[in-house]
Amino acid sequence: MGAQNGKDLLIKVDLTGDGQFEAIAGLRATRVSFNAETVDVTSLESQGGWRELLSGAGVKSASISGSGVFKDANTDERARQIFFDGETPAFQVIIPDFGVVEGAFQVSALEYAGTHNGEATYELSMASAGALTFVAL
Repeated sequence: MGAQNGKDLLIKVDLTGDGQFEAIAGLRATRVSFNAETVDVTSLESQGGWRELLSGAGVKSASISGSGVFKDANTDERARQIFFDGETPAFQVIIPDFGVVEGAFQVSALEYAGTHNGEATYELSMASAGALTFVAL
């Protein structure tokens, strides 16, 4: 796999709950991370004193973050609504030449900023709120 264009990593939200996803407007930077907690089952009998982990155990999670320019588009309004209503709608993350991750996320942080002689910007953080699916591209 060769180098990828960063603008191709997209975060999309299901605007109405009908499975029609739309890219969140104004994003300039995006990030997705996947995490899995470990369950340590090391004991005195562990070979050579090496740590042992319980396979398939532990909590899995994903987080998404993005920042961009405030455009007051439908997706900006939807992100605000999701945050204030505490909803966990479906999101899609398109990772170029890798795949599409889809599932419920909660908007855990929403920040707005602006300077006197600059554009209004926002930052958005989301945490997975259930099982995620992955489809390879």
